[in-house]
Amino acid sequence: MRPEQDPHGVDVGVLLGWVALIVSLVVQVVGLYAASAPGPQGVVGFDKLSHVAGFGVPAALAWLLRARWLVTLMTVHAFLSEPLQGWVAPTRMADPLDLLADLVGIALGVGTATVIHRARRQGRP
Repeated sequence: MRPEQDPHGVDVGVLLGWVALIVSLVVQVVGLYAASAPGPQGVVGFDKLSHVAGFGVPAALAWLLRARWLVTLMTVHAFLSEPLQGWVAPTRMADPLDLLADLVGIALGVGTATVIHRARRQGRP
């Protein structure tokens, strides 16, 4: 038994990674489809940063967990989420810059995960 496995052979790190991924996807969906934009009002750029983080964190986790199909699904969701917002939450308006922030977040997430993966392969922490 490896130290990171429980007695049943479950890799605890992978399990925690999946839990973090699911939580980050729930936070993403709640943030995107809430009746009003979550977070502090009037903070310049907060909306775009929340889009970058809301897509970047789950993209990085999915890439590290080798669930790359989820990154494709998140990219499709980025394109659909803005029009859907107006339908699900009529007080919200579609913003093409939000789509751009979503895609930047996905790219940053995958890039960060790639750097982490390469560092692990080379034996760096």
